[in-house]
Parts: sequence; C-alpha cells; structure tokens
Amino acid sequence: MPTHRALALPAAALAVSLALTACDALDLGDETADDTGFTFGLLYPQTGNLSFLGRPQTAAVDYAIDQINDAGGILGATVPPPVVADEAGDAAQANQAANDLVTADVNAVIGAAASVMTQASYATVTGAGIAQCSGSSTAPDLTNVDDNGYFFRTAPSDLLAGPVLAQRIVDDGHLDVAVIARADDYGNGYLNAVEAELNALGANVVLTETYDPDATNFGAVISSTVTSGADAVALVSFQEGTQLMAALIESGTESQFYLTDGLNDPDLEATIGAASTNAVTGTTGVAPSADNPQFNEDLRAFDPELDAFQFAPHIFDCVTTIALAAESAGSTDPTQYVDHVAEVTRPEGTECTSFAECRDLLADGRSIDYQGMSGNIDLDDNGDPTSATFEIFHFGEDGYEILEYVEYTND
Repeated sequence: MPTHRALALPAAALAVSLALTACDALDLGDETADDTGFTFGLLYPQTGNLSFLGRPQTAAVDYAIDQINDAGGILGATVPPPVVADEAGDAAQANQAANDLVTADVNAVIGAAASVMTQASYATVTGAGIAQCSGSSTAPDLTNVDDNGYFFRTAPSDLLAGPVLAQRIVDDGHLDVAVIARADDYGNGYLNAVEAELNALGANVVLTETYDPDATNFGAVISSTVTSGADAVALVSFQEGTQLMAALIESGTESQFYLTDGLNDPDLEATIGAASTNAVTGTTGVAPSADNPQFNEDLRAFDPELDAFQFAPHIFDCVTTIALAAESAGSTDPTQYVDHVAEVTRPEGTECTSFAECRDLLADGRSIDYQGMSGNIDLDDNGDPTSATFEIFHFGEDGYEILEYVEYTND
C-alpha cells in the first residue's frame, strides 16, 4: 500500500517530415465548432513514440465532457465530442494539426502531450486567440513562452519534479550520481532541476550528459556513464530510454536506475527485452500523479477498456477548468474567458470539486477554488500549477508498484 507524505523543497528539430493532410490529421466526426456552444479541440499523439499516452488523454477529455453535460453543459449548451488532431510526436505535424484545430474554430485546445510538441504548436493556437491547456507538458521553458496569456497547464513544471527525484536518490543512499537526458526542452530543463537539487543536498554529480533522442547509436553516452563511477543513474527520457537502459544493463553496470515520467511503464522490463531476469528490479522513478483512486475507478467505469491513467487527472482538470472559466466569464469566447482560467483555481475562492458544484457557486456570485482531480492546482499568473502530487513508482521483486505519493509546493 503506498504511503503519502508532503515535501516542500527549494525550487531549484524541429523534425522534418511530411505533414498529414487535413483529413488524415483531423477527425471532425459528426461535430464541428459553431458559434452557439463550446467545442474543445484535442491535440494528442494518436501515433508516434508517445501514442501510449493517447488513450488516457482521450478518455479523460470524454469523461470530463460527459460530466459537464450531465450538469447541463457550458452556459446551458451541450458540449459536443472534441475535434481531435494527431500531433504524432513530430513537430511539423504537431504544428499542422494545431492549424487544423484553429481552422475548425474550436473554443479551446487540450494538449499537446509532450513538451516539444507543445513548443511546436502553442504559437499557432495562442496566436489565434484560442486558449490552450496541456495536462502533460512539463518543460520549465513553457512557463515564460510568448503566449499572450492563453497557454496554461495542469501538469507541474519539471522544476517541481526534479527536486522530488533528487531527494529520492539521496534518501536511498546514493551520493555519486550520473544524470542522462534527452537534448530537448524537456530533457534539459529536468536535468538542470535534478542537478541543482542534488548539489544542494550534498550529492556528487559525477556526470551530466545529453543525447539526441533520434539517434540510432548511444555508444558514447553508454561509455561515459559506465566509466563515471556513478552508483545511481537518473535517466530523463521517453521510450528511446529503453535502449539506453538495455545497453547499460548489458554492460554490466551496477548503478541503480532512477526514471522520470517518460518511462513510467509497468511493462518496462518486457519493453527493454534484457536477457537477464529481474533486469529492472530496484528501479525507481517519479511521475506527476494524483492520490485519487476514486477518480481512476470512475474513469475505468466510464471506459472499461482503459488500462493506463498517466496524466488523465491532469487532462480532466484542463477541460473542467476551462469550462468553469467560460461559466465565470459568461462567454465561450476565449478572449473573454481567458482571464478567468487561473482565477477559478485560486485559494481566495470557495473550494469545490466538480463542474456542477463550482458552476452553481459561480451562479450565486461566489468566487471559486476548483480542487482538481489531480490535486490543488492553484494556477499562477503564468498559468502554471504551484503545487503538485508525484508518485514514486518502483519495480520490486513482485513487479511494478507505487511506493508513496509526495506533495510538492513551490514556495
């Protein structure tokens, strides 16, 4: 059974490819945006190396819309299914997909999934005066993007996650640490946050190394890591990290692995395909999460085939927060409701936990503090959550498990 504790620590290419045609990248279904109601656009990876995140994202959006409609819709109008577009883990396609959503005249965009895809698409969305909220993009650089106040996220910045990972490494008794990361906004931001906190905690960072995530050979990184003498390796990566792990395991390294959310995969050992049994036993990681088993239970009841929940609470919160902002503003126009998005999450308001409850408080003239399914997000002036919950996941003798939940507040 996982435990729960609070932690407050100091805050320490563009790929060239053919974009799909609009009809391939954009699924309008039977619904398109119109001027009488509120239509969400969903920019997510239907294909590509992060497609495993797609199902939880679509389920969370659909569930949030279902809850909104059960309560009477946004401003009394039923919300149709979202207009969906595939960012496919490719920057060029992500921007094309964002263009398609803008052309569809949606009232808000949920996504993209990865920070790099959000970086590739936010200017197109926010530049068109459309609010965008990502529930899974965590790169620190997204805090200060030139978005005219139209970009928000419910997933915490890696400036919050990095200290939690560093603390765990030190708590486990490791003081000689190598930090290996993707050479992109996600990887560099996370690496810097982990390194800074490890130094603050008195650990010895023996190696920091970045790699091209599109490379086919990671030999230089493997060699540097093996010869570094590290007793722990923090790996900031997505699925390509399985190749790095497999190579390090085959090299005979005795370093303990520490992972980030990009490799939070219960089937990690099978994915790596290492020859030895129990190859990942002892591996530990940190991922944005929610200590909210009731939400997972309710979402699984809504979508019985769903078998992963990563970032689902955060995506749900993106949809609900924007819907409440529209209710607060009395308008579905992003230029009118955008200033209300952070406002409906602030602690000065009355706490509420559902669209219906919060909507009714707004109707009574009350200010609200939406308590999200992912926790108390409390968005700041940059549209970032100032507090977050992280899960410490672990691969033990009996397989994948969650050891505990850690609350981090950026104070």
